[in-house]
Amino acid sequence: MRYVLHKMMNTVKIYVERLLATMGLGADYIPVVRHVVLVMITILLAWFVGWLFKLLIPWVNKLTRKTAAKWDDVVFNDKVLRSACQIVPAIVVWLVLPSVFFEYPTAHEVLARLTAIYITVMSVRTVIVMIDSLKLLDGKRRTAKQQYLYTLCGVLKIIMYFVATIIVIAIIVNKDPSTLLAGLGAASAILMLAFQDTIKGLVAGIRLTSNDMVRVGDRITVPSAGADGMVEEITLTTVKVRNFDNTIITVTPQTLVDGSFQNWKGMAENAGRRAIRKVIIDFRSLTIDEEGVPNLTRYREHMEQWLGQHEKVLADKPILVHQLDATPTGLPVEFVFWLREQAAIPYEHAISEIMEHAYAEAPVFGLRIYQQFPEQ
Repeated sequence: MRYVLHKMMNTVKIYVERLLATMGLGADYIPVVRHVVLVMITILLAWFVGWLFKLLIPWVNKLTRKTAAKWDDVVFNDKVLRSACQIVPAIVVWLVLPSVFFEYPTAHEVLARLTAIYITVMSVRTVIVMIDSLKLLDGKRRTAKQQYLYTLCGVLKIIMYFVATIIVIAIIVNKDPSTLLAGLGAASAILMLAFQDTIKGLVAGIRLTSNDMVRVGDRITVPSAGADGMVEEITLTTVKVRNFDNTIITVTPQTLVDGSFQNWKGMAENAGRRAIRKVIIDFRSLTIDEEGVPNLTRYREHMEQWLGQHEKVLADKPILVHQLDATPTGLPVEFVFWLREQAAIPYEHAISEIMEHAYAEAPVFGLRIYQQFPEQ
């Protein structure tokens, strides 16, 4: 490719020189005008090649749509292809620079470095756009595999930024990039100390996603951060949670990994939501009927049967009404059952309805709910 362009530019150079000579232009002005013409031709050539590559974008889109796979539609989407097309003109310029500025080595060196920097930056930008496009593969609820890929993409972006910085610095100082990387080894300890929080957050983010501890769409509660809501976004260094009052709290992955948080995913994936409530019975109201059965036993059996027939209670889940260890304030009777409702407000309303019935039924069996009266 370079040979073809070099030969073409030499032909153009000879043709321009002959044309300028036939026009009667002085020998002192021919090199200047020749370089101006060659620069203009280079610009037009670069634009034309870039335009040709942009014409290929619809063809590539049609080709990717015909395939059964979805990843090629995402990776080679319109934004990625247009970003890649912006590199092509710079490559053309970089290839023809030796043929244009052969009499001006300093100008050639400066322009070659600037063009190389542009190619490096735009190449990294294209790769970053391609990596970001992988997020389009996510559904409304990101799977553990997709979340791990999401985290891996974040790591790749950091690596690409680092590599681009090293290459650009190497181009500016005219050094081999491997030499700069070797020199960074001596400063690695200082860099790790300066960026230890970022490194810890990065490791915590990888642990968080690789162990499938939380996903986008999960409801989590983080008492230490005051977060109680839905996870909207997970990155390498942040977890964005939208609380139920629509306030947004950003929590670091390290906070979730090192501390404790509650993930309500299991409840959401289950058919119902468990409820546990407790009623304190006054010991002095316990009696035995003519059959020798305590009234508390009758009450517990009645409540279990009633709960099993309640429309808001899941009958196929465990239903238990049992007594706990006695306390100085009375005998605790615990109700354990599963409600169909999972949303907060309907759930609390259903529990209130059930427990109000439990309180009202106790006197029917001769039982009294313990109530401590204030001292007079």
